[in-house]
Amino acid sequence: MACKAHQKGTHRSCSPQSTFNNISPWLSSMGITRIANITGLDNIGIPVVTVCRPESCAISVAQGKGLDVISAKVSGAMEAIETYHAENIDLPLRLSNLAQLSENHHVIDVDRLPKLSFSHFSSHNQLLWIEGEELFTQQAIHIPYEVVHCNYTLPLPTGSGAFIMSSNGLASGNTLDEAIVHGLCEVIERDALTLWRLEQKYADSPIARQLNLDTIDDSDCLSILAKYREAGVYIQVWDITSDIELPSFFCRIISENATTSPRYPAFGSGTHPCKSIALLRALTEAAQTRLTLISGSRDDIKANDYHSRGEESTAVRSAESYAGPLRNFADIPSWSHQRFDDDIKLVLGKLRQVGITQVGVVNLEKNQYKIPVARVVVPGLEGIDETTGYIPGQRATSLIASLTRKEEWL
Repeated sequence: MACKAHQKGTHRSCSPQSTFNNISPWLSSMGITRIANITGLDNIGIPVVTVCRPESCAISVAQGKGLDVISAKVSGAMEAIETYHAENIDLPLRLSNLAQLSENHHVIDVDRLPKLSFSHFSSHNQLLWIEGEELFTQQAIHIPYEVVHCNYTLPLPTGSGAFIMSSNGLASGNTLDEAIVHGLCEVIERDALTLWRLEQKYADSPIARQLNLDTIDDSDCLSILAKYREAGVYIQVWDITSDIELPSFFCRIISENATTSPRYPAFGSGTHPCKSIALLRALTEAAQTRLTLISGSRDDIKANDYHSRGEESTAVRSAESYAGPLRNFADIPSWSHQRFDDDIKLVLGKLRQVGITQVGVVNLEKNQYKIPVARVVVPGLEGIDETTGYIPGQRATSLIASLTRKEEWL
């Protein structure tokens, strides 16, 4: 089992430099043509890079961030690598409908997968399936190919349009367990963010979730906060940890002097068993988001994004109006294991406590590269609520119902 040999700013089985040395021989063969350090386009100084892959079947520009440039390069390169793997899956596929497939095979609970208002799914519709492993039972499980691959070129494969296509839960690492932990953290982060936004929207009054930045004691997080303050950037952080109890944070930054810096706010979020890593991810992702807008290189950013980002979201406006006590960083639970399999056991236990009974993983590693890439699919967790036509799942509807009833009682 892999141990965490590197725990500076992130938990990995080897250093960022060692990771980059291992992956760099394969970058050009995966279509990666350039890794650009764009940190200097902003005045903050938090390292951010862009990674260009022009022939991508999804997003042709990936981003990376970190405490130093090599960490940012690895972050961005691994994001591009994992997307390449999800675009070019060479594993066997099965064409079947749910009714037939479930007669002789274990199938993931499709009823609990995130859907859109215009999704069309029937247990008798033919669609493509891919085999993965269910982590609770270690049994083989079939998962709709649509929620695993990232090849968005038209025409889409047979049976597409039933589920949400996104990169949520797609992750890479130096080992498979490392990749799985990263994928688990991502799907839990997206779930927590969706639930937090709903809480801020429907709660009678904003709940005390904003973090007191003066209580943060992690040296890496403090170094990032110092960079923001020196650059004249105002920072707010919220503890958005859900009932899954895995530390999760949401960060908002905006320049205090809008005449000399970008006027739009930028946001970041992060989840990890270790609260310091989760917070650091949120803090650095906010800088990455801002540089993404400044550079204008990402192909899913549109002109309207700059206008809409200049307006406060409902969730942030509500949370800012809260005048009660702030969260103390010391009060937030945290786990810092030495092995990735212990992280996986922790997360599975937390998921089981909230009624999650399946975690599907598809190993997308390719023999020619030997770079571990995994797609993690967890039925029952909320997806990306900002997706057009998103239908809230059971966790979201239960939260809305509880908040609505509480308001009626008041």
